[in-house]
Amino acid sequence: MIKRTAVGRNPARAEPLDALLAEIRACRRCADRLPLGPRPVVRAAASARILLVGQAPGTKVHATGLSFNDPSGDLLRRWLGLERDVFYDERRIAIMAVGLCYPGKGPGGDLPPPRECAPLWHPRLRALLPELALTLLIGSHAVAYYLGRQPGTLADTVRRWRAFGPGFVPLPHPSPRNRRWLKTNPWFEAELVPEIRRRVHALL
Repeated sequence: MIKRTAVGRNPARAEPLDALLAEIRACRRCADRLPLGPRPVVRAAASARILLVGQAPGTKVHATGLSFNDPSGDLLRRWLGLERDVFYDERRIAIMAVGLCYPGKGPGGDLPPPRECAPLWHPRLRALLPELALTLLIGSHAVAYYLGRQPGTLADTVRRWRAFGPGFVPLPHPSPRNRRWLKTNPWFEAELVPEIRRRVHALL
């Protein structure tokens, strides 16, 4: 496990990023469609080397305001080989989702994130993260937004992770709903998890 160490922050970039984060957290554009009301969840600092892009907050994340503060986060931290204090050190790791607020429940689980959310905020936020070297795309919505429509299944896309260059890595979502997927795709934890862990540790 990686231990936390001090990381400096560039004051020249702190003010515009802080202003954007405040604007994001004050967003109410989808308020009429959100069953629990708007609560955009995002973490970032200009010095972050890694960006984690999830799908949308669940109810626990909505309640706590802390990304991946649930069983999905426990498994994701195990994949990355990170302790909680390092994972939540925004000076090193930025975290946002395709949809920044909890979208509500549908017949098959949580609803998909609103389509307008990521185009509204992601380009502006990434522009203020100049040190980013690695973006982990967690789940089908994150993969589709950043990599476009890919042939085959998400498993096929994850298998072709080398095709997306050193800057992006597609991952399955670590939700408890995907435990069966992990059992039927043992190559993922045997082959790709050690590689992403190596990359993450090298950057931190």
